[in-house]
Amino acid sequence: MSTAARPSTDASPDPAAPVLLFDSGVGGLSILAELRAVLPQAPVIYAADTAGLPYGEKTEAQIAARVAGLLGRMTERLRPRLVCIACNTASTIALGMVREVLAVPVVGTVPAIKPAAMASRSGHIGLLGTEATIRQAYVDRLEQEFARDRHLHRHAAPELAAAAEAKLRGESVEDEIFRRVAAGLRARPGGEAIDTVVLACTHFSLLQGELSRAFGAGVAFVDGAGGIARRIAHLTQGQRFERGGADRAIFTRLPESAGLRASLHHYGLDHLSAF
Repeated sequence: MSTAARPSTDASPDPAAPVLLFDSGVGGLSILAELRAVLPQAPVIYAADTAGLPYGEKTEAQIAARVAGLLGRMTERLRPRLVCIACNTASTIALGMVREVLAVPVVGTVPAIKPAAMASRSGHIGLLGTEATIRQAYVDRLEQEFARDRHLHRHAAPELAAAAEAKLRGESVEDEIFRRVAAGLRARPGGEAIDTVVLACTHFSLLQGELSRAFGAGVAFVDGAGGIARRIAHLTQGQRFERGGADRAIFTRLPESAGLRASLHHYGLDHLSAF
């Protein structure tokens, strides 16, 4: 998780100014749930770049340009008090650029390697992420800083992001997907000793139950959702919040699935619109 954010230029934002949670798809809902637990009174706009899915298969240049451009336009139009990039891939690539562009605090979402290193007893940590995330120098730096005396086993599991999207559309997801991911991570040299797995994609947190069954007993899963929510609460401490109604979601491509709309309703997002 990122613990730094660009300071706000406005000490007293409009009480109705929202927190903007941005993700490529539904993954950021895992952070929304944690944010509601610590800041139930905060107005939230959930923004999903569904027209840009999947981020994990794009180049770094494509992701950086797309995320910075979208958030620039969204911030100008929606006037949030804070932006959270609720996507590990976007954060590890574009966080610095976005902070340079925006004049509001920006919280990123990066792999929770530090708490995983502290929790692991075997010293062997698995990291599941997209192809783009696991190859980033940002992850290398986190490993050097927090897990130098541990073994970090990285495995790209892009099929999990698609599985999470399908799950929230109400579609059935084959258990074989999760067994294949678990087997792939275990197949890394030393992988049989893994006792802690970092879910380095917010989508993956929505599949923790399925992954737990696939990995079996004795494996703990770590993500940054709770820490991100607490960081947002800290950065907005002392600010007034005024909710004018239910939270809303905006999409670069509106969802057509009735199942997904039902899932969004479960997360308190009843008002959907295109951006």
